[in-house]
Amino acid sequence: MHVKVAAAPAADRWGDPNPWSLSVSSPDTEPQSLYAAREPIFPRRVKGSFRTMKWWIMAVTLGIYYLTPWLRWDRGPNLPDQAVLIDMANRRFFFFMIEIWPHEFYFVAGLLIMAGLGLFLFTSAAGRVWCGYACPQTVWTDLFILVERWVEGDRNARIRLHRQRWDGEKIRKRLAKWAIWFLIGLATGGAWIFYFTDAPTLAVDLVTGQAHPIAYTTMLILTATTFAFGGFAREQMCIYACPWPRIQAAMMDEDTITIAYREWRGEPRGKQDVAGNGDCIDCKACVNVCPMGIDIRNGQQLACITCGLCIDACNDMMDKIGKPRDLIGYLALTDEVREREGKAPKSVWSHVFRLRTVIYTVLWGGVGIALVVALFLRSDIDVNVTPVRNPTFVTLSDGTIRNTYDLRLRNKTGDDAWFSISATSEAGLVLKLEGTPDALVRVPANETLQQRVYVEAAPGSQAALADRTELRLWVADTEGKDRVHHDTVFNGKGE
Repeated sequence: MHVKVAAAPAADRWGDPNPWSLSVSSPDTEPQSLYAAREPIFPRRVKGSFRTMKWWIMAVTLGIYYLTPWLRWDRGPNLPDQAVLIDMANRRFFFFMIEIWPHEFYFVAGLLIMAGLGLFLFTSAAGRVWCGYACPQTVWTDLFILVERWVEGDRNARIRLHRQRWDGEKIRKRLAKWAIWFLIGLATGGAWIFYFTDAPTLAVDLVTGQAHPIAYTTMLILTATTFAFGGFAREQMCIYACPWPRIQAAMMDEDTITIAYREWRGEPRGKQDVAGNGDCIDCKACVNVCPMGIDIRNGQQLACITCGLCIDACNDMMDKIGKPRDLIGYLALTDEVREREGKAPKSVWSHVFRLRTVIYTVLWGGVGIALVVALFLRSDIDVNVTPVRNPTFVTLSDGTIRNTYDLRLRNKTGDDAWFSISATSEAGLVLKLEGTPDALVRVPANETLQQRVYVEAAPGSQAALADRTELRLWVADTEGKDRVHHDTVFNGKGE
């Protein structure tokens, strides 16, 4: 005989605390599949401090996401006035007064490093607070569940509707819910593409049908993914698609503050009028409000996002039966051990400020300071020099040795500017510009101009006879505000 472990039916998920069952089949029968269809989770509505905080965070984060493309910022007549803009056509990123060019991608890389270090820091200090409160998947899932509750009712009503046959009521409620979900997804996809072009202009083009097909395609894809991930996948994205649940264990230790059940106080579970029972009356309020469908009383689990809703539900029940709060609460493993021994828990600051978190904070702050310093030290002009290596040098009719260089001049100011180009070296070298008799070149505002430059060494000079000569090319604006240089080499005969 074959013994298989199979997922329990939906009734077990909603009632039986044991989520697994054994199925037995004989060799002559077809084996049952080890995999079962996803059982939907219907979290119950709950009130409390953590639920209120999640509402506020959702309102703030969604407000920032949807409204930011409409903020204006005056940068002058030659630049866009959208405060936050990813200008793909001109390969620039605008963030209020900051302008990032393609060659300054290290700023973006630095911000990504800071985001990663920040995630490590918060996880090591307080568990998966990012996942529970600010992750986009969590925020949009909360919003979709809120819509579902408005249309279909609270947990019990939604369970009944799920089990109900497809009649007029079920079709009407499902269509209404899906329509609102679709509008939220459409707003989400629309807000995203507004970050890549002027939002008011694109909004008019979208409505009048004049927008580029890429805009409509992107909106359609993001609408579909938001609709599917927030409406149907929900906790499956956190459990199976997101890698962070598998990484978090490396960030957490016994001093990490995370959600835990005080087993020593709650067990054995049962009615309060029975002698010897703990504070837990096995009401399953913590299970019914969990958006991940887990039982926190079974210990810390991969699926737990530490959202705190089980704390609100349990505290509400403890108030009703006259028991102390925080049977479920934010707790470090070391404090749980101390409580079992009758000792007072350590202070929150002793958990937050320890060697691991201090190291993460120093690294995070160091990267941030370096980015700020680099931001204020960068110049409004920039030059990139590419020596022409085919050939490395040419000999003119009078014996002069000439090297050729291609300069990419960037004018990051808001006005057209004249740049002067010069060269300095220990050997006597002469610089000439292609197409102009002097060493001046005009670069349009916020553009990059390529200019070919010739550097010559007189016949028989040190630079002409040497194999390599150090050379520094200078670029400066004629108003004397900025000056940059690039080091390269001059190639001679090598005699």
